[in-house]
Amino acid sequence: MPIMPAVVVDRLVKAYKTGIAVDGVSFALAPGSMTALLGGNGAGKTTTIAMIMGLVIPTSGAVSVLGVDMARHRHRVLHRMNFESPYVDMPMRLTVRQNLKVFGLLYGVEDLEARIAAIAARFELTDLLDRPTGKLSAGQKTRVSLAKSLINDPDVLLLDEPTASLDPDVADWVRGRLEAYRRDRGATVLLASHNMTEVERLCERVIIMKRGRIEDDDAPERLLARYGRTTLEEVFLDVARGRGEARGSAR
Repeated sequence: MPIMPAVVVDRLVKAYKTGIAVDGVSFALAPGSMTALLGGNGAGKTTTIAMIMGLVIPTSGAVSVLGVDMARHRHRVLHRMNFESPYVDMPMRLTVRQNLKVFGLLYGVEDLEARIAAIAARFELTDLLDRPTGKLSAGQKTRVSLAKSLINDPDVLLLDEPTASLDPDVADWVRGRLEAYRRDRGATVLLASHNMTEVERLCERVIIMKRGRIEDDDAPERLLARYGRTTLEEVFLDVARGRGEARGSAR
């Protein structure tokens, strides 16, 4: 019996008065997979993620998550999803504990106090729980944001530049926690990133967007072979600068 994809994006379009942000994007994510969504600024990555989350309504096309149509019944599955981005701040006056409690209540997490204690220990936040979130360093805020994104043990996790602006040590720490969570939980992860080292380490599939469309979609090793490159950064630059279009379209 075929395994149902965890996420299905079907001919997704988002048009604004100023232009088309996403233009006919389609892909499906296998359960338990970690996929990178790459593209330059304005490529449509963040808008695509927002539509998968149900935060932005598509102009046309459809998204289903865990078999649920997000346009009509997203309330049935939102508690099984979560999102993390360093560009989305949590309330700065609330303590770490209060923030985790608020989001835990929003997601309907059972035995919330015990869950907060467990996830704080996992992400080395126990000593920070009663500190105002606005008083934390950038790395500490990232750890809190990551803990928030996993407070409900999501089956589908959407990440937008989760290690942006972090020093190499903290970024590596975050990647290790994400890798372990995906492996232990069997969660499906979609990662938007500009960090090619991060993508090569974590992801088994890479989707590259440009001007709202998918330019290429394959496993990292096949992309490297097809473009004749040794790093994903070189592949990304080929696509961004139009050097790999002919080769990519010939597959």
